[in-house]
Amino acid sequence: MRLLVISGSLRAGSYNTALARAAVDLAPAGVDVEVFDGLGDLPLFDADLEADTHEAVQHLRDEIDAADAVLFVTPEYNGSIPGVLKNAVDWASRPRADAALRGKTVAVAGASTGQYGAMWAQQDLRRVLGVAGARVVCPDLPVARAEVVCDPSDPSALVAERLRTHLTELVREAAPLPVAA
Repeated sequence: MRLLVISGSLRAGSYNTALARAAVDLAPAGVDVEVFDGLGDLPLFDADLEADTHEAVQHLRDEIDAADAVLFVTPEYNGSIPGVLKNAVDWASRPRADAALRGKTVAVAGASTGQYGAMWAQQDLRRVLGVAGARVVCPDLPVARAEVVCDPSDPSALVAERLRTHLTELVREAAPLPVAA
């Protein structure tokens, strides 16, 4: 099983990127986890440019296509998802018939320094992903007061057990069901 993790933060010391990186060590056995590092390379979405696939856009779409499931980790900016993450979802949802996100099993997590753990951003992201055609599973994973519970330089200091459970549920939801004989 291949799991792609996408952090919606470009900040070097991001708690959300630390959470994304922690998924590499906390995923269930047998799950190959890759953290996507390329949101900052994506051009702004423009439907007029949809047919002229930019290299960074194609890379995003290919990585999502190759994954069995995707975990999106979002910070909360002004009560919602950051523009760079919404931009990535827009590119991955087009062209509609062949969209990388179409039918893809995804889950959401988020960290913030506030007391709600990016809950509003996670709610918005779940809605946007669903409209984009993704199969959104698992409850949210809010990590509140991230500056206290997360150390971006030490993924083991994160809310490990909660993240491990979240990843296990995502993998379970993405696993193909056995075919009855």
